[in-house]
Amino acid sequence: MRYGSVCSGIEAASVAWHGLGWRAAFTSEIDPFPRAVLAHHYPTVPCHGDFTTIRGDEYGPIDLLVGGTPCQSFSVAGLRAGLADDRGNLALEFLRLAQRTRPRWLVWENVPGVLSSGGGRDFGSILGGLVELGYGFAYRVLDAQYFGVAQRRRRVFVAGHLGDWRRAAAVLFERASMCWHPAPRRASRERTAGAAAARTRGGGGLGTDAELDGALIPALCPTLRAGGNSTGGDRPPGTDVDTADSLIVAHALRGEGFDASEDGTGRGTPLVPVVAHTFQTQCGHATEDGTGRGSPLVPVAHAFDARQSAVPQPISCMRVRRLTPRECERLQGFPDHYTAIPWRNRPASECPDGPRYKALGNSMAVPVMRWIGERIAAVDQAG
Repeated sequence: MRYGSVCSGIEAASVAWHGLGWRAAFTSEIDPFPRAVLAHHYPTVPCHGDFTTIRGDEYGPIDLLVGGTPCQSFSVAGLRAGLADDRGNLALEFLRLAQRTRPRWLVWENVPGVLSSGGGRDFGSILGGLVELGYGFAYRVLDAQYFGVAQRRRRVFVAGHLGDWRRAAAVLFERASMCWHPAPRRASRERTAGAAAARTRGGGGLGTDAELDGALIPALCPTLRAGGNSTGGDRPPGTDVDTADSLIVAHALRGEGFDASEDGTGRGTPLVPVVAHTFQTQCGHATEDGTGRGSPLVPVAHAFDARQSAVPQPISCMRVRRLTPRECERLQGFPDHYTAIPWRNRPASECPDGPRYKALGNSMAVPVMRWIGERIAAVDQAG
């Protein structure tokens, strides 16, 4: 399958669909840092700027067009100008590009707020545009937490197929889910409330959606594990297996605040901290260079791994806990250090955190895109 990607960001689609053997004919992005990420990982794929200027025959025929146009005008956290906003109007430009390129498949993504924007008229206009172009469609809200990542991230996905709504519906709706035989309800039980929630600022990012459950994090997902040693890794130095002593919650950063600016001036948007009760443990320090001069590794409350031999001693203070860029990569399903690239005359090891947080927050969740790609492949194969 040959696809074109617009509003590509850092290309969750390409990461998700590489295993299917699909190849990108082009990507399209205007933000400098995501463009640098694309150039670093996909140097042979043409990266267009403004996708509204792509001609129908510019990159040859494509089988699928995918894009998640800006969500700020549809989000309930914004002014909700909808299609009247230039960013919201890019959803209609996505349809105009589909008219020029005429792919068999379309995949469009946005926030759930698009369903109610303009009293539902905005979303109706988008779906009506699909019909006028000859595409049958289906849409569904998918939550990333059910696809193997440790965050609640609900997004609307629209699948379109040229001339046949049944194929689009077969992609987004499993046959078993239509039988009206719901799975047995899990028994209710008492449990602690969620230990922490991540809040950052920026449209459509992890800030509004990343939530950590109150269950033991090591039992929930390996995403947030970090070794209790100076390497900050998932296992002690010199070993290649996880041990009970290494399975603690990832390290806490320093509490004096985080500079989210790209130039180090401190004028960037501050990242709102995650505050949680902590336990005092002998956990080492969270340094990447092994010097031990970093911030102590401190597990958050209710996430202490009972397999550890140390007995936690409660302390009365609160401590700042923020997600690291690598943890955000894992929360979105990207490989570790995917966004750590050479940037503005700095090596990859010194890539600033600010643009990495923003790019990851604006991206799609890779496991969700992988599922959609697998469903499209299965429908195509079935004929």
